[in-house]
This record gives sequence, structure tokens and C-alpha cells, in this order.
Amino acid sequence: MLNQALVQDVIHEALTTGGDFAEVFVEDTFKDSLLLQGGRIDKSLSGRDFGVGIRVYNGFHSAYTYTTDFSREGLLKTARHAAQAINGNTQVNVQPFQHEQAPVIHEINQLPQSVEKARKVNVMKNAADIAGNYHDSISQVRVNLLDEEQNVLIANSDGKFVEDKRVHSRMSIAAIASNEHDMETGFYGPGAVQGFEFFENLDLNHYAKEAARIAVTNLGADPCPSGKFPVIIDNEFGGVIFHEACGHGLEATSVAKGKSAFANKVGEQVAPDIVTYIDDGTIPNEWGSINVDDEGNKPQKNVLIENGILKGYLVDQLNGRIMDTEPTGSGRRESYRYAPTSRMTNTYIAPGESTPEEIIANTEHGIYARYMGGGSVNPATGDYNFAINEAYLVKNGKIDKPVRGATLIGNGPKTLQTVDMVGNNLGHGAGMCGSLSGSIPVNVGQPTLRVSEITVGGRKEDA
Repeated sequence: MLNQALVQDVIHEALTTGGDFAEVFVEDTFKDSLLLQGGRIDKSLSGRDFGVGIRVYNGFHSAYTYTTDFSREGLLKTARHAAQAINGNTQVNVQPFQHEQAPVIHEINQLPQSVEKARKVNVMKNAADIAGNYHDSISQVRVNLLDEEQNVLIANSDGKFVEDKRVHSRMSIAAIASNEHDMETGFYGPGAVQGFEFFENLDLNHYAKEAARIAVTNLGADPCPSGKFPVIIDNEFGGVIFHEACGHGLEATSVAKGKSAFANKVGEQVAPDIVTYIDDGTIPNEWGSINVDDEGNKPQKNVLIENGILKGYLVDQLNGRIMDTEPTGSGRRESYRYAPTSRMTNTYIAPGESTPEEIIANTEHGIYARYMGGGSVNPATGDYNFAINEAYLVKNGKIDKPVRGATLIGNGPKTLQTVDMVGNNLGHGAGMCGSLSGSIPVNVGQPTLRVSEITVGGRKEDA
């Protein structure tokens, strides 16, 4: 991507004002995005993005610049811009590069760029047909297909010189059900660190029908009542509530600044002993997995909470300096336009011993959240507000009628403490996570679990 001699010259230039560490991040990305709507391709975007980011440290301070000019003079000029923000007196001996290729944890069989668009469109049409034929009330189906090949080089003044290839593939299916009075949408968006083989092996019958079924179910649902209830949250994307309300609070990005409800609590009981919370970037081919992070460090299985005890945080290099803690392979960024910081990969609550059926049977009255939607959270406090995409009442230990318009309102650390049953059916759901270093692929996951009480917001007419 760039020869070693040039990269070394750029690092030397970045250190001329007394920085104590410099890093170069080179990216060459190919991306294809297709939208099928109304049975035809409505939008097709393909592109290539090449750029270089340069970062310099001086103690706990850092400067970051980037450029799309990869000529020698362009890169040296960008390095000088970064150096100008640093005023130090350190004399760093740049270490000889130790070239390494990132280990291939995730097998890729068909690179996206080698596949004709017609094959991609056929898969999309099949998904749209399945969803559209599910029920007469399905009035529209939108199918998005995204594939991406990102090639990166990460080099720094400590002698690291790592190259990596990342491939992501994802399909999202949105089905709209409508009648004379209402319109409801169902959604499913599976993804993986795989090539085109992901789409060929995808169970379209399951995912497309689920998207349509959610829409049809919500179309006939009553408004959700409001109040405080026990809430059963199903597996897979149900884990988004703990990703947002707890996971972000365990990232060094907020912990190092003291802006986290979990700061300075290592060793403390922050959840019941049935809760173990893990971030693992090494799971083969999962949507949030990586070969190396965006600082060139190997991913690992980070047990953040074990049997209710807070064990540690997700740490990048810069915040690791501040916290005097080793990085955990958690430095991530969307692209060369962003400096990396600590981010999640595949974050999930480990399976427990209860079956989903036992959890439901032991709930006399409450809400069953089968599919969670999006929401918002304040990382400093953990306060959150999340929509439920598909919800049901629970009565006398059984799933009752569907309800719509439900939201969950609460505080992440407090909700974590009120988990009182954990199922044995761990599942993962694919999503995109936005933070200081841009939008990145992450998995959220959990088994079915029950929270003893959450405030549930319903429709205004039920207030």
C-alpha cells in the first residue's frame, strides 16, 4: 500500500516537534451498496476510498490529521501539520519495522469485488418476493445489500507494521404492512465478516418472513399500556439495550475521563452473580469481529463483568496511557478520517441456566420484548430510552396479545442490577455503532433474560 521507507520518513516527520509516539494508518476500501424497492433496483452506489491518517502523541495529548494525497510531499506535509500541534522535547528512536500480516481468523471465500452485480440482485429479489408474499397486507418491501472490502496498513514508531484485509457483508430487509388506518414496519438485518458466500448461505426464508411477520403483527396490535413492569427481553438484538446503556460506559473513552457510571468500580459488584458480560472480537466471521484492531493490536476475549463483578474495561492505546492500563485490542475507527478510540466488537451477556420457557412461565404479569429497536443513552449516567419493535403482554406465565408503541425507559447500571433470570439461548444481532471514531460494525447479543422492573412507556392515549 505504501513502501516501508516512505512510511518511516512520515513517522520521523511527525516526531520532529518532540512527540513521543507516531502512527500511520493507510486505508484502501471498496464498497458496494444496493437498494431494491418496488421490485427493482432503486439505488446503486459503488466506490473506492483511499486515505492516510497520521497521529502523534505527547504524553496524554494527541494530534490527528489525514489526507487523500499519498504523494511523498503530500504525506510529509500532513505529518508536519500533526507535528505542529505537539510541543514536546522527547527524542524518540524510531524502531525498525517488524512486518506482519494480520492472522486470518475469518475465512473469506468470495471477495465482493469478484462477484457480478446480477448475482447480488437475484438474492435481493428472492428476499423481496418472500417478504412480499407473506401476507396480503404487505404493501412494500425494501432490501438493502452492502458489501465492503477494506485493506489497511498500520505502522508506528514502536516498529509495528501490520497489514490486514477486512470484508463485511450485510443484508437488511424492511417490510411495510398497511391497512386503511395504519402502517407498520418490520425489519431484520443480518451481517457477517464474510464474502458473497454469506448471501448465498443466508436463510432468506427465515429473515424475510420475520421482517414481514413483525410488520403484520404490529398492524393488528393494541397500544401498549404504560407503567412499571417485569420485562422479558428476547435474545439476539435484545442485547442492544446493554450495549448502549452499559457497554459504552465500559469503554475507556468515557472511563478515562471519569464520565462513566462504571468508572473506578473494578472489583465491585455491579450486577447479580448470574450476569457475565463479555466483549469478544475473535469469534469467527461474526459481524463485529476483527483480525487486528485499528491500532494493530490483536483482539481478545475481554470479560468485562464476571458473575456480577466488574473486571475491567475496553482500552485503546491513548486512554490506556491515561489509565496506566494495557490496550485490550479495542482501538477502532470507521476510516482514516477518524482517530481510533476504545470501541466494542461482539458484546454479549453470557448464557445462563434458565430456558426461555421457564422465564416466561415464571412471569405472572409483564411485557415480552421479542425484538428491540433503536434508542438513546447518556453514557455518563447510563439513562436510556429504547423502542421495542415487537412486544407482547405476559399474563399468568403465558405470552398474551401483541402491543405496539412500547418504549423502555431506565438507567443502564440499575437495569443491570435487576436482571433476575438469564436464559440459555445466546444469540447475536448485527448493528452499526456510532461514537467518537465514527460508525463501525458491532454485534450485540444475549440470551433471553428478565429484568424485574423497567418503566414502560406506551401510547399517549393510554397515559
